[in-house]
Amino acid sequence: MSHWIIAPVVFPAVLGALAVLVARFDIVLQRVIGLAGVLALAALAILLLRAATLTGPEAYFLGDWPAPFGIVLVLDRLSALMLLLTAALALPVLLYVVGTGWDRRGQHFHALFLFQMMGLNGAFLTGDAFNLFVFFEVLLIASYGLMIHGGGRDRLKAGVQYVAFNLVGSTLFLFALATIYSVTGTLNLADLAQKVAILPEGDAALIRVGAVMLLLVFAIKGALVPVQFWLPGTYANAPGPVAALFAVMTKVGAYAVLRVYTLVFPPQTPATGSMFADLILPAGLVTLCLGAIGVLGARSLGRTVAFAAIASMGTLFTAVSVFSPAGTAAALYYLLHSTFATAAMFLVTDLVLARRGTGSLAEARPPIAQSGLIASLFFVCAVAMAGMPPLSGFLGKLLILDATRAAMGLVWPVILGTSMLMVVGFAQAGSLLFWKATALSSDTQRSEARPNALPFVVIGLLLSLLIGLTLFAGPVTGWLAKTAAELYTPAPYIAANALPVGG
Repeated sequence: MSHWIIAPVVFPAVLGALAVLVARFDIVLQRVIGLAGVLALAALAILLLRAATLTGPEAYFLGDWPAPFGIVLVLDRLSALMLLLTAALALPVLLYVVGTGWDRRGQHFHALFLFQMMGLNGAFLTGDAFNLFVFFEVLLIASYGLMIHGGGRDRLKAGVQYVAFNLVGSTLFLFALATIYSVTGTLNLADLAQKVAILPEGDAALIRVGAVMLLLVFAIKGALVPVQFWLPGTYANAPGPVAALFAVMTKVGAYAVLRVYTLVFPPQTPATGSMFADLILPAGLVTLCLGAIGVLGARSLGRTVAFAAIASMGTLFTAVSVFSPAGTAAALYYLLHSTFATAAMFLVTDLVLARRGTGSLAEARPPIAQSGLIASLFFVCAVAMAGMPPLSGFLGKLLILDATRAAMGLVWPVILGTSMLMVVGFAQAGSLLFWKATALSSDTQRSEARPNALPFVVIGLLLSLLIGLTLFAGPVTGWLAKTAAELYTPAPYIAANALPVGG
């Protein structure tokens, strides 16, 4: 199985190059390459998930160079889960792109999409901190191309802001890696886990500096306060399906925090202790409050959904901050839910924008085509985003509340209070979009849209995944509990790298 571990990285890279070199002027062939590639990645992710479940962590050494000297990719339950989540999101998003013709509004959409898949898969599989930086840069380049797809002044402005903010993060990432390498002499995660645990007291301060800078980088990727400013403008101005794919982009930051701060800097490490839990918990709660207030006060539908995405990341980081198997299992369940729910809401937003012509919530507009069906989809997505019953968001928040009982007295009131704010915010937006529109004079012409069933089927597919998470919550949480337990027993992960004690 080890040779298949590199396939999720190499395969989309080859197909992306093929889409540029062979099919650049043939949109049908580009679609065939893109859809076939994503389908193959989904099948491969299922195969790798099964292998990780049955055999545990396994490493792939490029060029047979042993760790920590060579490039290593490591497959375990968490990385396999993220691979499957990425493929499960990418397939419906790409179908939506084909159904709405978004890929015709600019060049090389499918190539950029595949390169984005390459960066995501590489970030989830890498066992080396420097290569995590490399894949972050691949993500940045591909996501910028997708972000400005279709052009427009507002989109270009938001794209420049997005790149500038992330370039600052990339620079900080390099500083963090240099600091950590100067102390330990390695950037292999498994090797770091052993060396940081036995650092002398004199090196503790410097390693803490490097670890805090690394946390700030991951906070930028995960839109965690105080570095969340880039997200509302970026997501609100991105093309709808691109924003839906970006729902998994912020999860890269949460994944990196889980990977690095359970393996390299766990709470029991003498050099760092529980300082990262103490930093992440209040930041997560403030992020959640900021996102919920943004949902309530936003004046455009795109920004409403973007702030809801920020709120979901605050909820996720609140669960992560516990750094316990129960908290991590709850975080992973909520991560799955929030990814699909956010993506579905962004696609509904795109349908509204295509029919209404604007996402402004400042004034009522004429009724839109297929308003009843779109209103129903909006309602279900709003329930999911707010974490209300009966969908999986409610179960995810219950799991988080249970896991954080002993963490901090503010967790419960903040989570419950922000859920209510989000309900009010989405109700306000939905009322203006769908209910007040029907109150306009009868001589107002209804906007028409070319009927196309595929976008609605895609959104229904995403919502069916949320229903599946709800109906099969028991088996899913059981598997996630074992995944979380594996994170807090890193010996098999380290052994997969074949590292002697001490590096």
